[in-house]
Amino acid sequence: MIQLYNTLTQKKEALKTLEPGKVRMYVCGMTVYDFCHLGHARVLVAFDVITRYLRHRGYEVTYVRNITDVDDKILRRADENGEAFTALTERMIDAMHEDERALGVIAPDQEPRATGHMDGMLRMIQTLIDKGFAYAADNGDVYFAVEQFEGYGKLSKKKLDDLIAGARVDVSEVKRSPADFALWKAAKAGEVSWDSPWGKGRPGWHIECSAMSTCCLGNTFDIHGGGPDLLFPHHENEIAQSEAATGQPFVNYWMHAGAVRVNKEKMSKSLGNFFTIREILEKYPAEVVRYFLVSSHYRSQVDYSEDNLAEASSALTRLYQALRGLAPAADVPETEFDQQFREAMDDDFNTAGANTVLHAVASEINRLRRNGDEHEAARLAGVMVRLGDVLGLLQQNPEAFFQTGSADGPTADEIEAQIEARAEARRNRDFAEADRIRDTLAEQGVILDDAREGTTWRRV
Repeated sequence: MIQLYNTLTQKKEALKTLEPGKVRMYVCGMTVYDFCHLGHARVLVAFDVITRYLRHRGYEVTYVRNITDVDDKILRRADENGEAFTALTERMIDAMHEDERALGVIAPDQEPRATGHMDGMLRMIQTLIDKGFAYAADNGDVYFAVEQFEGYGKLSKKKLDDLIAGARVDVSEVKRSPADFALWKAAKAGEVSWDSPWGKGRPGWHIECSAMSTCCLGNTFDIHGGGPDLLFPHHENEIAQSEAATGQPFVNYWMHAGAVRVNKEKMSKSLGNFFTIREILEKYPAEVVRYFLVSSHYRSQVDYSEDNLAEASSALTRLYQALRGLAPAADVPETEFDQQFREAMDDDFNTAGANTVLHAVASEINRLRRNGDEHEAARLAGVMVRLGDVLGLLQQNPEAFFQTGSADGPTADEIEAQIEARAEARRNRDFAEADRIRDTLAEQGVILDDAREGTTWRRV
């Protein structure tokens, strides 16, 4: 039985889905006004692994991850660039998909865009007004009346009285209570807008996800996930407006990925430690970055640093080194390693524990190879590749992995030519020249590995 940590109850619970054998999951996606950053990578990879494992365990998963393609940040950036907001969002969506593919993230089953669900948002807002949970202000905005929803704060454990007491109230405030939040924002002159019963405007951020998730998955679904910064107010507000509108429970399990820090500091542009996914992939192979992200539990805080990425690279190299030169067997029956892997992942998707199992398999493969049992080593290599696939790892040919590196180094053809020159020097017993070639390649980040079958190479 899979156990997962539910942010709503703040404890691990057995996964009991609304429909046996089926999981309906919604994850808050990107607001596409800029390139995806490291925090986005954490969420993308975390819920990709969760989806992969649920399917590995036999569940039919409907994975929905939205795109916010209209909001204040998008409109402001488009205005700064002097371009239509749709041109900006299309470019950023394409870039996001490129980053996903590079990190081995499987595309969601559905990827709704906010601009495609305006009618649903308008219907939900009208329902909230009709039920007395929302009101139209004099300026054309529509607000959710937080005090009308009993249980507000149940996800974040915040008290409504404290929120109201601590809220800043502007002189021009049109809200009945400072805790009320916008469902619809009246458009200013010249702004992008849509028609509504309350005048031209655009939706508030929170209503977008409620409309998209319930449209794709129904009024109640199994899992809702996202980054740690979304718990409050975004997810809290989603619960309030969704349950007020439908009269039904919104989500059974809430899951949140852990925060990302850079060299033990919060990642922020002001500190100069803000990295986009594509900036990181210019320095490190994509699978190394993915390994770094899955080597920690999805709820834990991860610290991005040169040392931690180097450690991830070394660890992943050890796994691929165990597979090197083997033809992994297909359709290997379940082993004790499969059982250990399942035990780790059943415990709230503990990828750190699952990763430990992969290294245990690698150690056993190395032991078998030292004893000359290549057949059994190949069988376990099949197990290792099978389990690695659940984490999105170890699907490359080992030689391709080892030969991926900096574009500044020698090309594969140049390296092969140097290896042949070294072999010729050794045949001529010119060992000084052979050593010189090896040392020169090492200085260029290329390590040679000699074996009976010949010389292979890898980048470091």
